[in-house]
Amino acid sequence: MSDQRPTTSELVEAVREFLENEVQAKLEGSTAFHARVAVNVLRIVERELAQGDALAAAEHERLAALLGAEGGLGDLNARLVAGIRAGELDVETPGLVDHLRATVMGRVGVDNPRYGSYERALEEGG
Repeated sequence: MSDQRPTTSELVEAVREFLENEVQAKLEGSTAFHARVAVNVLRIVERELAQGDALAAAEHERLAALLGAEGGLGDLNARLVAGIRAGELDVETPGLVDHLRATVMGRVGVDNPRYGSYERALEEGG
């Protein structure tokens, strides 16, 4: 018997594949719809597990450079929001638009990488 347990990613993938390949075809109506929603949620969780740490690290690095400050990601985001609200940061602030674009693209890439505008932005180098 192996001492190795499946990873969280492997567990989520196994449940998604079971729902997608075994369960979905046997369902009808609202239950089938909810199964499709569950499969999509599990796909998001899979992408979050695969990409989330790297995206958060990149966001943190960009924010620290943009704001010239240290702190946790939540703290830096709070400073960013406060700076925008106070008018201290705007579209003319070097790096702000690039940071916002990269953050949104990363989030959409996790949430729905087949979103048409996301795909077009990738094609355009966004």
